[in-house]
Amino acid sequence: MASAVAIHSTLACSAAEARPTIEKAPFGATSDGQQVEVYTLRNSHGLTAKVLTFGAAIYSLEVPDRDGKMANVNANRPGLADYEAKGGAFGSVIGRYANRIGGASFTIDGVKYSLAANNGPNHIHGGPKGFTKRVWKAEPAITKDAAALKLTYTSADGEEGYPGKLTCTLVYELNDRNEWKMDYTASTDKATVLNFANHSYWNLGGAYSGTALDHLLTVNADQVLKVDEMLIPTGEFVPVANSPLDFRQPRRVGERIGEIKEKHFNGGYDHCFVINHKKPGDLTLCAKLADPKSGRTMEVLTTEPGVQVYSANAPAGANVGPGGYAYPKHAAVCLETQHYPDSPNKPAFPTTLLNPGETFRSTTIHRFGLTK
Repeated sequence: MASAVAIHSTLACSAAEARPTIEKAPFGATSDGQQVEVYTLRNSHGLTAKVLTFGAAIYSLEVPDRDGKMANVNANRPGLADYEAKGGAFGSVIGRYANRIGGASFTIDGVKYSLAANNGPNHIHGGPKGFTKRVWKAEPAITKDAAALKLTYTSADGEEGYPGKLTCTLVYELNDRNEWKMDYTASTDKATVLNFANHSYWNLGGAYSGTALDHLLTVNADQVLKVDEMLIPTGEFVPVANSPLDFRQPRRVGERIGEIKEKHFNGGYDHCFVINHKKPGDLTLCAKLADPKSGRTMEVLTTEPGVQVYSANAPAGANVGPGGYAYPKHAAVCLETQHYPDSPNKPAFPTTLLNPGETFRSTTIHRFGLTK
C-alpha cells in the first residue's frame, strides 16, 4: 500500500496562499433547549472538517480524490434531532467507557458500581446517554499550520453510575500535514474507570457512495480478543493467522467477510484487535484504509492498545443520511482506537483505572493521502 502522506499537487500548491481557518454557526437546539453549534475547520490544502458540540461529533470530513475532487468520507445523520434521538453514535465521542462492560458492573477498592444494562445484561458505550448525547463546550484556536477546536465536558459524580467527577478535554486538530488529530485528557476527584473512543464511520469513496467492501484494510495486529456470544472478552488472545481476521497485509474488507459465521458478529467484523506496540502507550501505526477507486488513503496512528474494527453491520436502510440517503449494510469501516472491552473486570488487561492526581492522556491521528 502506498504511503498516505502525499496530497494531490493541485491542492498542495495553494498552501502558500491559504491559511487554516475556523468558522462557527448554529446547528439548532436540543429537546431541552441547549444550543448546539457546528464548527468548520479547514487546513491550508482545503481539507475541511465539521464538528458538532453535540457529542463532540465529527459531522463530516472532506478530502480530495486523485483528481482533486472533494468528498465527505465520514458518514453522518441529517440533523440534530437524528443525533439526539437515534443510536449509532455517528462520528461521536464514546464515554465514559467505550465498548462493553460485562454484567454492567465493576468494583473499585471493594465497592461495586452498577451501570445501566443497555446491551442485554451488559453495559455499552457509557450508557443510554453517555458522552454522545451531551453538549460540549468549544474553544477554537488557529496556528500557522493548523485549525484546532478544544472541547470540554465535565461528567458529574454518579453520572450513568460511574464514580467521580470526571473533567474531560478533547482537542481536535486539522493540520497542514493533512492529519486529523484527536488528543484526549481527563482527571477525576475519585477513583474511576474510563475508555474514550471516536465512533466515525469511514468510507473513502465518499460517505454516500455505497459499501466499503472493496476498501483495502491493513491492521497492525497479530492477535484479537476472543469474546463470548455477548461480545464480552473471555480474557484470551487469539492469533489472526489463517483466519478472516488476518489483515496484516492489505486485504479487501469484503474478501473473507462471509467466513464470519457466528451470529453475534451480525454478518461482519466487530472485533477488538490487539495493536502491535513496541512499548505500551507509544504512538504507533494502528491501521491503514485505502479506496482503490478514488485513490484516497487513511493511516491511523494511536497510543491506545486496541482498535475495534466494525464493518457497519446494520441492515440496509436502518440508518439514513442527509438527503434521505439509505446507508447499505457495510457502508463504512469503523476503526475505534480504545482500551479493551471489559477491562475493569479483567485484571490482566491494560488498566482503565484513573485515580485522583493522575491525568489520563490518549492520542489518535488520522493521516489522509492518495495512492499514486
